[in-house]
Amino acid sequence: MKNNFPALILPGLLALSMASCDLTSTEKVFVPVVPDGIKVPPTEVLSFAANAKGVQIYECRVKKDTTAQYEWVLRAPEADLFDGRGKRIGRHYGGPTWESSDGSKVIGEVKGSEPSTDAKAIPWLLLQAKTHDGNGIFSRVNIIQRLETVGGKPPAEGCDQSGSGKEVRVPYTAVYYFYASKP
Repeated sequence: MKNNFPALILPGLLALSMASCDLTSTEKVFVPVVPDGIKVPPTEVLSFAANAKGVQIYECRVKKDTTAQYEWVLRAPEADLFDGRGKRIGRHYGGPTWESSDGSKVIGEVKGSEPSTDAKAIPWLLLQAKTHDGNGIFSRVNIIQRLETVGGKPPAEGCDQSGSGKEVRVPYTAVYYFYASKP
């Protein structure tokens, strides 16, 4: 699927959104402009955003429905989450799960995907909350967007039987946008 999102607009939007992604202040967080395949339903409102820095963990495994071919399969992300001022506010890991320093968590499932504006980066995603735990910033989150990705793709060189079970950790960054129901 071709990404028609104008790459020239992204740097300006990124600067605006990153300037206001702070959970501890009263600054406004800007709603990102995204392709149709990952738009948030109109019943949701942007609550906050977090910058992620970490790795995507891949494992060399037999391809599904074959016994002779191998591929890199995503095992899990592992990243720290930061507010707009660089303060660590939580972490992101397998599930996919986002967990705040306040103890609240949300587990999501992918509902949409679009290629990143950077061909070397993992796709942008739209996720819907499946479960919540705890009472805090993630307890009301219904929708999550993963945008502005850098890196994180599996190795370009494939893997084979001799590498079966081998793990690689590929650095990535992203901005996660968290949405809750409109009041």
